[in-house]
Amino acid sequence: MLIPSLTPLEWTLALASAALVGFSKTGVPGTGILVVPLMAALFGGRQSVGTLLPMLIFADCFAVAWYRRHARWDRLWALIPWVLAGMALGAATLQMLGPAEGSRDRLSVLIGVLVLVMLALSLARGRWGEKLVPHSRAGSALTGVAAGFATAVSNAAGPVMSLYFLSAGLNKSEFMGSFAWYFFIFNLIKVPIFAALTAADPQHPMFSASSLTFNLLVAPMIAVGAVAGRWLLPRIPQKMFDDAVLVLAAAAALRLILG
Repeated sequence: MLIPSLTPLEWTLALASAALVGFSKTGVPGTGILVVPLMAALFGGRQSVGTLLPMLIFADCFAVAWYRRHARWDRLWALIPWVLAGMALGAATLQMLGPAEGSRDRLSVLIGVLVLVMLALSLARGRWGEKLVPHSRAGSALTGVAAGFATAVSNAAGPVMSLYFLSAGLNKSEFMGSFAWYFFIFNLIKVPIFAALTAADPQHPMFSASSLTFNLLVAPMIAVGAVAGRWLLPRIPQKMFDDAVLVLAAAAALRLILG
């Protein structure tokens, strides 16, 4: 069956998730914190990660098209080798764990704890100085590995990167431009990784004909969410934007920890 067999309520949740994906990429990062658990409930943990990836890439296209000129590439280049290392570690972990859902839950707890640590460091940087905050040299390495690992195992790097860019003092436009390019690049890198994992274990695929059909069906709602986010962003004061990013990052971390 190419079209996923979902109830009307499940389709409603799926369309809402699609709209949140688009909105979080172009409006307020972190507003899509419910998408990961909703997709896991609809498709199961392992396949939900693969099903969500094309949705994220489609939304990334809107974000890159609108905010591409505002990226802070100095911040991005510092992360790239560490993110690749984290992604390799995450892919190896997914291969080793296979379809075991309980193990994914433990990984989510680890990611959530890392986010809370980064949040604490970010809030305390006025007292501790700049040595331990996420955009220091050591902080960039930790952030990159954590983000790469999180994005590979559960598409959950959003709160990690939100705190990194926020702690670097980026304004709204720079934040969104850097956020857009980061996720567009590394989500594309994940495609062959997930394809290889599917080929290695076809009984538990990351992608399937059914999941790709689902992606096509929900694409219009992703576009709707992206347009809504684009409309809202210029109307949000910088302080409100910063506060929203911090609150949503903390909420995402707690959701990862508590399940």
